[in-house]
Amino acid sequence: MITHKIKTTFTVAALAIAAQLSAASEPVHKPNLIIIFTDDQGYEDLGCYGSPKIKTPHIDKMANEGMRFTDFYSANSVCSPSRAALLTGCYPTRIGIPDVLFPHHDTGLNPDETTIADVLKAKGYATQCIGKWHIGHKPDFLPTRQGFDAFYGLPYSNDMTLDPKAQFADHIQFREGQSLETIKVKKNLKKDWVPLMRDEEVVEYPVDQSTLTQRYTQEAVSFIKANKDKPFFLYLAQTMPHIPLFASPAFKGKSARGPYGDTIEEIDWSVGQVLKTLKAEGLDANTLVIYTSDNGPWALSKGRGGSAFPLRGHKFTTFDGGHRVPCVMRWPGQIPAGTTCSELVSTIDILPTMAHLTDSALPEQKIDGKNI
Repeated sequence: MITHKIKTTFTVAALAIAAQLSAASEPVHKPNLIIIFTDDQGYEDLGCYGSPKIKTPHIDKMANEGMRFTDFYSANSVCSPSRAALLTGCYPTRIGIPDVLFPHHDTGLNPDETTIADVLKAKGYATQCIGKWHIGHKPDFLPTRQGFDAFYGLPYSNDMTLDPKAQFADHIQFREGQSLETIKVKKNLKKDWVPLMRDEEVVEYPVDQSTLTQRYTQEAVSFIKANKDKPFFLYLAQTMPHIPLFASPAFKGKSARGPYGDTIEEIDWSVGQVLKTLKAEGLDANTLVIYTSDNGPWALSKGRGGSAFPLRGHKFTTFDGGHRVPCVMRWPGQIPAGTTCSELVSTIDILPTMAHLTDSALPEQKIDGKNI
């Protein structure tokens, strides 16, 4: 009887201490949230998913320190719908984005839809979109009208061209002999010549695509440092490995997997820079980082396409190779290290999950995703 009392007292004391330690370790603000969204990356195309030639040490380490998902699905197998689904938690056809948008389209994601950025901004989050947008390039549909404080990147895919009606910054950098005059008469509006935007203005045309991953990374690091004292949401949507493929001189020609591998290995470097910055700024333990792709790879030869092995199909198809993508999530102390999840999860589940983690209200509109 006495022994029982001693054990009970000890247990209560231990629980009290544990509660105090837990309270002391709770974050001073809501968790920071980062989504790194690549473009047309195959299921196999990371070291931690079995790639025999592509080296991704930073993402592999991220998987070792977090969770790797074996059955993670994009809600569509092409660009615009997959992005609309991720940001709204909805099947894309139901919200009016059933297919890819092009520069001649005047449509986009309805601003009345609620995005992840809208949900988090209502909770006081700083929000930024860096990289590829591609759910409407007209002013009403840009990230700055969809919950993001700022935007730096491409309005659509890097194999498209320019909408000559775009808003140009006063100090725009023109390249390849371009000018306002050549644009007005629609001369040399070549395929693969795309604009770089800051917020709602074009700041460079055509953009130097070989520097995109580097510049996105610099922008992401600056955003993290500038917002280290308040909660933030970073949506880093890499342009690569969508074709045409580009890598900076430090990575070009270095991968055993050809040009495609070069782009993935540079993205891996970018992930490493983001994680390094989180640690340096003391944000590591309070930040959830999600790495995944918008859909599967192109079926291309000569080192330009990715691999969905062992899955059937590729981008544009409804087979697993088009929809099932690599996904790694890392949050030290919250997600068990070195774990694997084989449950069915989708991009549409990200919004309700982030809403739950931040104690945010779900959108008033119907959504299809579930809190995982």
